[in-house]
Amino acid sequence: MAAASLQVSELTVGYGPVQALEGVSLDVPEGTVVAVLGGNGAGKTTLMRAVSRTLAFQGGSIRGGTVALGGRRLDRLSPDQVVKAGVVQVPEGRRVFARMSVADNLRAGALGASGGRRAAAAALDRVHELFPVLEERAGQPAGLLSGGEQQMLALGRALMGRPRLLLLDEPSLGLAPLMAERIAGAVREINAQGTSVLLVEQNAALALGVASHAYVLEVGRVTLAGSAAELTGSDEVRHRYLGVVDETAAADAEQAVSASASAPALRRWVP
Repeated sequence: MAAASLQVSELTVGYGPVQALEGVSLDVPEGTVVAVLGGNGAGKTTLMRAVSRTLAFQGGSIRGGTVALGGRRLDRLSPDQVVKAGVVQVPEGRRVFARMSVADNLRAGALGASGGRRAAAAALDRVHELFPVLEERAGQPAGLLSGGEQQMLALGRALMGRPRLLLLDEPSLGLAPLMAERIAGAVREINAQGTSVLLVEQNAALALGVASHAYVLEVGRVTLAGSAAELTGSDEVRHRYLGVVDETAAADAEQAVSASASAPALRRWVP
C-alpha cells in the first residue's frame, strides 16, 4: 500500500459570512500520524471537511490556499474523486448504518474501491485481524453494537477502501478510557501497516501519545506546531489541553488553604 504525503497550504475556509479557517498550513509526511488539537469551535472538523472536499454539504467553501496529496491537488476534485485518490474520512460520531449488518457496513466501505474481489477480501482480512469482534458479529445489526464497537466498525469500513491517508475526526468521543486506549492502539497498528493518519482530537493526551507531530488550532488559526514530545512539554498545551495545573500556583493555593484552616475561626455575632 502506497504511503501518502498531505500538504495543506494557507487554507482559508468560510461558511457564508463566517470565516472558519484562516491561513492554515500543515503537513502529514508519508507514513506518519499527525494530530490536530483544539477545543470546540477551533475549526478542526472544518479542516477535515476541506481535505475530504465535503464542505459544500454544510454550506462551506474554500476561499484560499491549497490541499494536495503527493503533489496532486485535492481541492480541485469532487468528494468521490478524493476517495479514489486514497483519502477516506471517519466522521465524528461514527455514523454507522444502524439497520444494516456489520458485514454489510464493511461491504459498503469497499464500494468504488479498485482492485476487485481479491483486494476486497484482503482488506476484509485486515479489518478482521484488527477487530476480531467485527467478524464474530458479522450478522448483527450495527446499531446493536456498543459505542466502542461502532467506532471499530467505522474504522473498519474506512479501511475497506484501502486508503493511503485516513482522516479521523474525534475517534475517542464518548468512549470510556479503556476503550479509547484500544482505539488508539488500533490507530497505531493501522499506521504501522502503512496508512498515513490525520487525527483530530480533543483528548490531547491520547492524540499526543499516538502522533509523531501535532498542531494546535484555535479560532481557525494554527497557534502552535511541533513534535508530539515538544507539545507535550509545552506549558500552554499542558495547562490548556492536558489538565496540568501550574505547580507553583497549586502549591501556593494549598499553603493558603492550610493557613486558613489553622487560623482562629471568626466568631459569629449573636444578638
